[in-house]
Amino acid sequence: MQTHPSAQERIPVHPATTLLRDILDVTGEFEKHVARELTVNATDLNAMEHLIQSGPLSPTDLAKRLDISTAAVTSVIDRLTAVGHVTREPQPNDRRGVLVVPQPKSVAKAMSTLMPMIMGINDVLDDFDETEKATIVDYLQRVLDTYRAQLPGDDN
Repeated sequence: MQTHPSAQERIPVHPATTLLRDILDVTGEFEKHVARELTVNATDLNAMEHLIQSGPLSPTDLAKRLDISTAAVTSVIDRLTAVGHVTREPQPNDRRGVLVVPQPKSVAKAMSTLMPMIMGINDVLDDFDETEKATIVDYLQRVLDTYRAQLPGDDN
């Protein structure tokens, strides 16, 4: 039986580029792990990430950040409320408005899963001198810029 070479075998790429692909793959696996820990799906986890990073958001703001309809975000909020990750609270400046507020216990659980990974990655940099760290930052910034340049639209 003849096997076909993978794309990586056909296209010569630098080992660092292959490692970036591997990092993206493992990041996806890690996000699934965090979602399982919080008993949420990928969309709900994405919503939680926005709420953890930004604090309380209106349903409309959350829908924009998730790039979903306001009707769909209502379902997300309902699911997150049902498992105790968020509450709906009145918006202080608009008595008809609502804010989606992440619950401290849920934020703590998410952070207890994320922080060992984040700190472990940060600790890796301790093995490099300042010049090497600057080179790593420069490389990653250029990779990020390359990714963004491939996205459609004017906002990259």
